[in-house]
Amino acid sequence: MAVYDWEKFGLHVPQMMIPKDGTDYFKWAVVACDQYTSEPEYWDEVESIVGDAPSTLRLMLPEIYLDKEGEAERIKAIRATMDQYLSDGTLQTLAPGAMLIKRTAEGRTRTGLVIATDLEAYDFNKGSKSLTRATEGTVVERIPPRLRIRGDAPIEMPHIIILIDDPEKTVIEPLADQQRTVIYDTDLMMDGGHITGSYIEEKNLEGAKEALSVLFDKAEEKYGEGNVIFQAMGDGNHSLATAKTAWENIKKTLTPEEQKNHPARYALCEIENIHDEGIVFEPIHRVIFANNHGESGMKLVERLVEHLDQQNGNAYIAEEGAEVPEGAFSIPFVTLLKRGQIIIEEPANKLEVGALQNALDVMVKEEKVCDIDYIHGTEAVEKLSVKDGNAGFYLPAMDKFMLFPAVAADGALPRKTFSMGEANEKRYYIESRYIAK
Repeated sequence: MAVYDWEKFGLHVPQMMIPKDGTDYFKWAVVACDQYTSEPEYWDEVESIVGDAPSTLRLMLPEIYLDKEGEAERIKAIRATMDQYLSDGTLQTLAPGAMLIKRTAEGRTRTGLVIATDLEAYDFNKGSKSLTRATEGTVVERIPPRLRIRGDAPIEMPHIIILIDDPEKTVIEPLADQQRTVIYDTDLMMDGGHITGSYIEEKNLEGAKEALSVLFDKAEEKYGEGNVIFQAMGDGNHSLATAKTAWENIKKTLTPEEQKNHPARYALCEIENIHDEGIVFEPIHRVIFANNHGESGMKLVERLVEHLDQQNGNAYIAEEGAEVPEGAFSIPFVTLLKRGQIIIEEPANKLEVGALQNALDVMVKEEKVCDIDYIHGTEAVEKLSVKDGNAGFYLPAMDKFMLFPAVAADGALPRKTFSMGEANEKRYYIESRYIAK
């Protein structure tokens, strides 16, 4: 059996940075920046928990503040804190290796491996056949504001989760038996559960590399040479697309030799096995907010149904619990004035999310009658949707085992099709990596 180099899989063994000994990891670790984007009270509470302690909160910009007044000042402060943490020893660098993660939240435990993905093996453009495959359509307009943050930042932190298809659990799971050093073992703030991180030196990753080699050969047999989908994005699609864009910009300034080992060529990520019982796919719901003062959420629902009817066939509003014709889609909605369901009898899409998103795109992008947010969890949908001028829509969960076959056959899914757990189960920033030369 041939054992390939990490590059063959689109991976790289990084030198990670972790906070110095004695750091309070409960205050250090903060949830991914793209969560709770309509809940300022969440981020206010995080601020009060962190206080003046060293924290990844000072190294990231919660996306609730993107394109808002004060953004430039916040980014400037992030840069200054990065420089401070690098110079005063708050961050310490480990030898090349990976971090084995055990995370428990919402009664579920999953295992992952923090390593680096090779951006040369990733292409988010439509129709891409790259080893690391985007699983949702990339909204290129979302990259520039994120690029303002990553741009010339000296370090990065990962909230990217990349999935592998390893039904026999040969790659990540056996690493629990390897020689490793527990680096952190902590509860996570704001109902984030508990996490343990164990550092594994590069020399102790050979077993994982051998297993990946076998898995790669099987993927070639399954999908055909040149069409191997070896890794599928599980979370952080736009974060990885931003890292890719930043690398392509830097790459233009480098010689071919310099490109080979430049740190910006890679992005930290967590690899997880889609067959891990702790991984669940949750739906991502939608809430829309009227731009016109005085327009009710119910009026937005009626407008939406008109578009759904035009784009599909025979779409209409029905009462909660009304019978759904065979083969039709049912999309429950909630507003201040009414609850019910939208029935689409002749859907033009394979998934409810595709039909709904196509109609919402017209209202948000073309007609500009409303704004939209993507919500994890029903509680937040209920809270936001019963406010005047808002409307919320519930979507069903996707079967996680359909992900690899669907993306291999049809390309990226409609954006925000699924979420790996609820918002509080998302990655918390802990590890970081130096990306400036």
